[in-house]
Amino acid sequence: MRSRHLLPALLGALLALAPVRSAHPQDWPQRPVRIIVPFAPGGVTDAAAHFVAQPLGEAFGQPFVIEHRPGATGAIAAEAVARAPPDGYTLFLAGLSQIGIMPAAIKTSFDPLRDVVPISAIATNPLVLAVHPRLPVASVADFVAHARTQEGRLNYAALGVGSITHLAMALFARQARIDMTPVMYKGGAAAVTDLIAGHVDAYFAAAFAVVPYAGGDLLRLLAVSSAQRIRQLPGVPTMIEAGYPGFKVLNWTGLMAPVGTPKPIIDRIAREVSRAAKDPKATAPLIASGFDPWGSTPEEFAATIAADIPFWAEAVRIAGVQEK
Repeated sequence: MRSRHLLPALLGALLALAPVRSAHPQDWPQRPVRIIVPFAPGGVTDAAAHFVAQPLGEAFGQPFVIEHRPGATGAIAAEAVARAPPDGYTLFLAGLSQIGIMPAAIKTSFDPLRDVVPISAIATNPLVLAVHPRLPVASVADFVAHARTQEGRLNYAALGVGSITHLAMALFARQARIDMTPVMYKGGAAAVTDLIAGHVDAYFAAAFAVVPYAGGDLLRLLAVSSAQRIRQLPGVPTMIEAGYPGFKVLNWTGLMAPVGTPKPIIDRIAREVSRAAKDPKATAPLIASGFDPWGSTPEEFAATIAADIPFWAEAVRIAGVQEK
């Protein structure tokens, strides 16, 4: 599904930095730095922003201020960052949705290959296939067999058309040759609540949203979308183990900056994010919520994005989401 021949060109585009424009990396920062978050306070992206803001502020001696710019699936925040001066004082707390999915799914002036550059992937967060306990299933194989008997009557929660929760289920349904109906929600909390109540049958939820229900009677967790089992759910198999080789879906959150931001500033920030991601005390809340701290180099982050863009463009096509 991935277009491998595109990766070298995409990687080069992601790492290309415009010449420094009246910026002095050795003097940076001389004032507070904004971290623009594309969602309202309290979500998964916000947790990652708070995780990096404090250690970056301590490392550089200036506040790193979180600024929320919700709306349009992250396009408002992304476009604000793209228009910002490339001086190191505006950063983007981006997720896979804004960089890998949004440009293929909706019309926007934001281009992740032209407008921003990667700094560091902060953490990854897999999805978990969760179902309501009334379903007579104990495994992915059971779920698929049951879904085939329902002839499209099963439904699933998704956080909007073209969201990772929508596209992941569309990919799974295609591979499993089953038919289900999406039910769209504006927030993950409402989706989980309705899944527990039995108003929807299944949900490819972010791990942090369902880890608290592991081992209880409210939800049944069938599989995780990562390549390996996650430490928070050691008894839950991967989709690969469940018989779907190649099914790997990882949501990520990372820092980016406007194109033209001086490379020395990019590298300095990346080193501090990497240091924070290796601090057991700092990462404990993230891990407890289902995250896997990463703290990548800019080059590693760029390679991940370069692979994700064609993968999710294909997922958008499979799901029938209107492209630009």
